[in-house]
Amino acid sequence: MYPFPQSVTPAVRTHMDAQTAFVNEMSKSLFRSFQQMCELNIQLAQTMLEETTLASQHVLSVDRQSELLGAASARAQPATEKLRAYQQHISRLATDAQVELARVTEQHVQNTTRTARAVVDEVARTSAEEAERGIRSQQEALRTMTDPFTRADGAIHARGDGALQPAQSPQQASQQAAQQAAQASQQVRQAGATH
Repeated sequence: MYPFPQSVTPAVRTHMDAQTAFVNEMSKSLFRSFQQMCELNIQLAQTMLEETTLASQHVLSVDRQSELLGAASARAQPATEKLRAYQQHISRLATDAQVELARVTEQHVQNTTRTARAVVDEVARTSAEEAERGIRSQQEALRTMTDPFTRADGAIHARGDGALQPAQSPQQASQQAAQQAAQASQQVRQAGATH
């Protein structure tokens, strides 16, 4: 329906479409009500203009003053009835507009609510995935901070003399340390035996 960038997910697009349909339907209903109100006002203005024209013609054609008051009062009654009918039409239009808006709301609220839930679920899932990635990257950063001689790939350690050697498992490291300790103790014995 509308061109969306790639970053907009299908759930957001569906929710936006549902919201747009709801707003369009509401706008159509309000516009129809406004249009009917305008037509009613135009009709009232035409009727009142006709009544005023007839009343003025009748008043101008009267020969006596006593007939003048009678002609004016005779025209006042139909004008009052027309204003009462206008008021009833306005009340009916307002009621019809409320019923139409309630119908549109009822028709679209379930779909809009469903799509909003889908958006919330997707945002929650995406947030959980992002949080998990962040935790993993923080754990990796902590691992590299605890063993500063480990490279990012974890394959090379630096020895005390500055030479690099392949990384070892903890068992291999403890065995190597034991061998180095045994060699050092033999060297100390040999040095003590020669002196």
